[in-house]
Amino acid sequence: LFSPSGLTHESHKKDVEQVYLRCSEGSIEWMYPTGALIVNLRPNTSPASYKHLTVCIKPFKDSAGANIYLEKTGELKLLVRDGDRSPSKVYCFGYDQGGLFVEATPQQDISRKITGFQYELMSKGMASDLHTFSASCRPCSDTEVLLAVCTSDFVIRGSIQRVTNEAEEQESIIHVGVNKLYRQKSKIFQLTGGSGNWRGRIKTLLECGVKPGDGDFLFTGRMHFGEARLGCAPRFKDFQRMYKEAKDKGLNPCEIGPD
Repeated sequence: LFSPSGLTHESHKKDVEQVYLRCSEGSIEWMYPTGALIVNLRPNTSPASYKHLTVCIKPFKDSAGANIYLEKTGELKLLVRDGDRSPSKVYCFGYDQGGLFVEATPQQDISRKITGFQYELMSKGMASDLHTFSASCRPCSDTEVLLAVCTSDFVIRGSIQRVTNEAEEQESIIHVGVNKLYRQKSKIFQLTGGSGNWRGRIKTLLECGVKPGDGDFLFTGRMHFGEARLGCAPRFKDFQRMYKEAKDKGLNPCEIGPD
């Protein structure tokens, strides 16, 4: 978390401050914005790999006081307008398209304003997965499912307990009861209460129309801004079939117990 304050620059409202961030994910919270920030993302990877990176930012829900631009060689392209209230909207661009230029807007009382956003750097392939498989709401092919098992941030066998819809954010939250945890990158799925049951929440797009249903599913997906996002999710019996068929042919991309 990088958290500068504009009050330290009150006498220099035209100041432009350079910020260098080396983490692949994090957040910026600019309190009382004045002047501008140039945000330079410098991940600890080879510069040759930069062209394969995608940057995504997600403004805080109450972010206000500045416009966020994409800047390259002095040219500015508006990404997020001050006061834009688009809940959960994520803005992505290629790393080589430029850096972030955050410019404070004129305010009568800057002490009431905080500009902030989360950011993530990821490979272009991973970004494509997040914004195509999930966004298209289509069933995954056998090959896609087997690959998702190997590469996803979480893989669980579970059932849909209930689904809540957030119309304003155009998202659905799937409340999952976990029967078997194969892998999780973050502690999204945890033991709850004294029942000894594992539970967690997975988000997907409202347009996918997810409904509660009987039986077990294999849930896979990615972590995105601290939230579990749904990827491929076949019925578990269908996963067992495709896993066995691939294993019999020696075509499994990785080993995982299907039971």
